[in-house]
Amino acid sequence: MAQRLAVWLVFVFEIIHILSASDPDPILDYCVAESTLQPCKNSSSVTVEDFIFSGIKSAGDFKKTGFSSKPVNSAAFPGLNTLGMSLVRADFDKGGVNVPHYHPRATEVAYVLEGRIYSGFVDTGNKVFARVLEKGDVMVFPRGLLHFQMNVGDGPATIIGALDSQNPGLVKIPAAVFGSEIDEELLEKAFGLNEKQLGKLKKKLSP
Repeated sequence: MAQRLAVWLVFVFEIIHILSASDPDPILDYCVAESTLQPCKNSSSVTVEDFIFSGIKSAGDFKKTGFSSKPVNSAAFPGLNTLGMSLVRADFDKGGVNVPHYHPRATEVAYVLEGRIYSGFVDTGNKVFARVLEKGDVMVFPRGLLHFQMNVGDGPATIIGALDSQNPGLVKIPAAVFGSEIDEELLEKAFGLNEKQLGKLKKKLSP
């Protein structure tokens, strides 16, 4: 009986460890992504260019919506594959907003490259941690917690975000709620909306 209990305890602790782990540790020096059929390039064909990415030197096009983001993950930058990290460049027009969202698989550290950004997150007790960040400030958003940014400066602003997963995931709350196929009656009751108001939101936020 004691031996069986010990085995079950080991099993439970292993499951907890697996579920709480982030990206697995790499077993190779590197694994430059090539294709789904051959996940790692042959090491003889890997060059220094595989470990350099120049795609976030310039701002994205934020004029239409006031916000743009350029993700730097293993799909865009194959040299990141299996290394357990990714980046994102976010650019804001004056008044631009990065809507409330969260990354289910990563903690994010955001560095303000330029501008003044109202930035914060909400914990599971609905406590808001927010303030205006200046150029050079850094803020961390714990894994899985809802966070947001808004440009409150007099000109464009830029943030560089670093995440501890090569595939952090992204759930934008407005689109996830009003742009999905959740039953409309439920949404009307949950948010105190009438049919017309809900229709406007769904039309605006549907993909």
